[in-house]
Amino acid sequence: MTTILPQHRIERVRYELAKRNVTVRKVERSGDGFARITFAGETLQGFQSQSFDDHIKFIFQDEQGNTVMRDYTPLSATAEDGQLTLEFALHGHGAAASWAQQAEEGMQAIIAGPKGSMIIPAQQDWHLLVGDASSLPAIRRRLAELPPSAHVEVILLRADSHDSWALPQQANWSVSQLADGEALLAALRGWQVPDGHGFAWCAGEGGLMRQARSILLEEKQLPREGVKVAAYWRLGEADFHERLA
Repeated sequence: MTTILPQHRIERVRYELAKRNVTVRKVERSGDGFARITFAGETLQGFQSQSFDDHIKFIFQDEQGNTVMRDYTPLSATAEDGQLTLEFALHGHGAAASWAQQAEEGMQAIIAGPKGSMIIPAQQDWHLLVGDASSLPAIRRRLAELPPSAHVEVILLRADSHDSWALPQQANWSVSQLADGEALLAALRGWQVPDGHGFAWCAGEGGLMRQARSILLEEKQLPREGVKVAAYWRLGEADFHERLA
């Protein structure tokens, strides 16, 4: 049995579930197909999100006045100032993308959660991050909190454009942005597991993530406690989230 050192041990914490009324404070639309929207409100004081793996329910009204709920990762939060930033993908024709395209200061929404955090220590010997546009905010948050000395491998599927997403770079970080799912799976198969105790985190389309799970657990034989795989969406379904490993 492998001994897990304290600095590698994953911690799980639970929060009291709450709904918070928030107001758009600032909208920043980047050139890579995303919008960063900062929300403010007194109800955000005391808001907690201790992991890049967290997700909240974003509740809003669509153009027809229907209530819509979608899962999002908090990109950043400052509970003392009562502010929370989410990152929205603007591609496609979904209700959340349409809302973000039209978002402006003063618009109202509701934030629910997160229910808890799975805190993966930054002191892992290595980090593998695999995803697509749906998980890019979580990956961006993780890269922002990792030390420059960390050993990091990032494998991303970017099928909508030949341009690259802007991501931080460090000497020990490798970032691949690939055009299709088969290329992502090939890169994952070609990835050499580094020495030491690390963590593999993957999130994206359900069918692709199931194949990624098989590669990591069966072909690479990583320990289950060192792997998190989640489906953030599934073809043909507007609102879907499932943990796969």
